[in-house]
Amino acid sequence: MKSEHPIADEVLDLVTIALSKGEHYMAYNNSLYFIDKDDVHFFNTKEEANDFSTANISDRDNFSVLHFNSLKDVLEQIPYGECISHQLNLDPDANSLHNKDGNDFTDALIDHFESQQLSVFDKQLKTNFMNNENLQYLTDNIKYMGFGETLKAELERNMSEGKGEFQLQFKAEVNKKPFEATLNFRKSDSTDMYFFNNYHASLEKSNGEKNGQTFYLNKGKGVTAKEAYNLLDGRAVHKDLVTKEGQPYKAWIQLDFENKDKNNNFEVRQFHENYGYDLKAAVEKFAVAELNDPDKAKALMQSLEKGNVQSITIEKDGSSHKMFMEADPQYKKVTLYDSNMKMVAKESLEQYKSGIDKGSKEVKEGQENDKKKDLKPVTKTEKEKLEKKNGQSLLPKKRESKGKGLGVS
Repeated sequence: MKSEHPIADEVLDLVTIALSKGEHYMAYNNSLYFIDKDDVHFFNTKEEANDFSTANISDRDNFSVLHFNSLKDVLEQIPYGECISHQLNLDPDANSLHNKDGNDFTDALIDHFESQQLSVFDKQLKTNFMNNENLQYLTDNIKYMGFGETLKAELERNMSEGKGEFQLQFKAEVNKKPFEATLNFRKSDSTDMYFFNNYHASLEKSNGEKNGQTFYLNKGKGVTAKEAYNLLDGRAVHKDLVTKEGQPYKAWIQLDFENKDKNNNFEVRQFHENYGYDLKAAVEKFAVAELNDPDKAKALMQSLEKGNVQSITIEKDGSSHKMFMEADPQYKKVTLYDSNMKMVAKESLEQYKSGIDKGSKEVKEGQENDKKKDLKPVTKTEKEKLEKKNGQSLLPKKRESKGKGLGVS
């Protein structure tokens, strides 16, 4: 049977924390019977731990160093101090259960208690590990959903309290418009795991109106914070979606501010791929300078798909114009704004069209003019010239009707 020091619960917590920080060396005061949280110190390297132990030897302190990769390693490596038997002056077998064969029953009972204790420690270590993994996953999830890293401390506090469900508040200002979100978390009914299920976002527009919508997550994925802002501001977003049967598909989504569903959310319009909206073709109708650079062109398309009002440069007839553009899948086009974010009127769009479109139009107009020239009526003077040339008429003879069929006179 292997004996061990009595160790305070706080020490076990410190061991778990040290493991999470990558510290695998511990110096503990071996001159004490009961090891408290102030009697242990953790280090990244063996050299640091040994230096500490050497520097802190005294009449009352004697630090030993051990390497560990788990809580169980610590429990198995810390033995009893030799002075404890003298201090207590106890014979472990001097009790009523002693017999000539030795106190086998006592040893077996203690072994049983120790195995139970280690089982509890292993379970606690596993729980702590899972909780840390859950915390890290949710922290990353919040970050990549666009809510930053400032909510981690509050998230950890709520999880440590073991609440069945809790909320985190997020506030920001985007383009001088207040944007807020309430993130909803719920604990599993069967485990200690927490899940980020949905969030309710609201946007106060420049006219004072406030739009709100609840967005749901599926396996940690969904509409991001910036996409929610764009949707609430009236624009469309291109998303990877999943049918009820689990089949993935792509579609543009846009909120219908005129209608709400039974949950008081705005209904969501979807424009699938077979709707026929070609964002790239719609952008290429204009003389967008970014299209000349493959990387910039890709970034432009990705930004428009997220529902952003994207800054662009129109280069036309030797002039450069700073403008803005957004996708409009419903009408299969893009909307153009000037540098002051004023929408360009339909009748003024032609001046920003690409040279290819302009050339096509000029060719078409030229062809139409040529056709008009070919159809120009023959004047009287030209008619007389044709009739008098060589004393014979060069004009086609008139057709006369003779009852059945057509005859030529």
